This record gives sequence, C-alpha cells and structure tokens, in this order.
Amino acid sequence: MAAPWQPLLDAWFGEPLAGAGSQPAAARIAAAQGSLWFGYRDAQDHEMAQRFGTQVEQALAGGLEDWAGQPEGWLALLLSLDQLPRMIHRGTPRAFAGDARAREVLEAGLANGLDRRLPPIARVFAYLVLEHAEDRAAQRRAVAAFTALSREQGDAEPFADYLDYAERHARVIERFGRFPHRNALLGRASSAEETQFLDQPGSRF
Repeated sequence: MAAPWQPLLDAWFGEPLAGAGSQPAAARIAAAQGSLWFGYRDAQDHEMAQRFGTQVEQALAGGLEDWAGQPEGWLALLLSLDQLPRMIHRGTPRAFAGDARAREVLEAGLANGLDRRLPPIARVFAYLVLEHAEDRAAQRRAVAAFTALSREQGDAEPFADYLDYAERHARVIERFGRFPHRNALLGRASSAEETQFLDQPGSRF
C-alpha cells in the first residue's frame, strides 16, 4: 500500500523521487514541473484544491503529525503547509496560514537530518520555507542552504537559479524586514519607501 503522502509527491515532482538524485534528473524534473511550482494558473490552483484541499486543511489544523517521521512524509507535510496554501488560497491572507507551523516542522526535521535524506531537487522545497519567512535570520539561513545546495550540484541549473531567488528574497527582507508585496493582502500600510519599491519591476515574488 502506498504511503498517504505519495499522491502529493507524485503530483508535485511528476515522477518518483527514488530516481531523482542525479543532476540531470533534477534538471529534467524542474523543467517539467516548473510551471506548477512557480506558475500562476487558475486551472492548476483549482486542481491542487480538488486533489489535496482536504489534506491541506488537516495540516493547517495541526494534523498529519505522523507524516513528519519519514523524510518523504516530512516533505509532503511541508508542501501542504507552505506551497499548497499559496496556490489553493492565492490572493487571500490564508495563503500564509501554514507558515508558522511549516517553520516548526522544518526545524524539527532539519535537527534530525531529514533534508539530507532527500534528493537535492526535493530539498529545495524544505529550504523554501526559510525563504518565505519575514525574518532576517531565516533569510540568511535560506541563502546559506541554497548556496550549499548549488555548490553540491556544481552550480548547475536549476540550483543556481534557486540560489539567485533566495538572495533576492533575502535582500528585500534585509531592507524592509518584511515583503512589501504582501502588505495590501495582509492589511498592512506600506511606507513611502515600500510604495516606491513596489513600483519597480521585479519587486514582487
């Protein structure tokens, strides 16, 4: 019987993670799945909601704790708290509802070395939890994690790009202490400097 988290991992990565350890496999998976991971299409948001919405709500409510004991289950729980809410609840404050618990789950898994038991392309989605944090220390850790990951892979694609994005996120948090593009959604007033920043190309993630 397949593990309960397997359907999500199969949908997210498009192929079994067991064969995803090589750099060519990572590049192939990233090319095939990039539009799901980082695209903005209503149809794919709706599909994720239909297939995994119940699971996401369980995770947001504090459930699925037993998943965190295995590397793959830990990863799937992180996806259910960090990535999927951003798709399923896009454009609402609930998109970020899992962030605090995702950090807790992440830290526990990192302390037990679960990230090191996953293929490099899968580790990306653990370290993205740090990259999404409105916290300077977390952002520095994200950059360090993506730097190490990129170097392990010979600074090849897609890992060099992931490092670049981590550095861009970190610069925003170092400057403002938060992501200004979230302000309107979260009911936060933007400073004059943030408003000016948001008028610049490439200021939103």
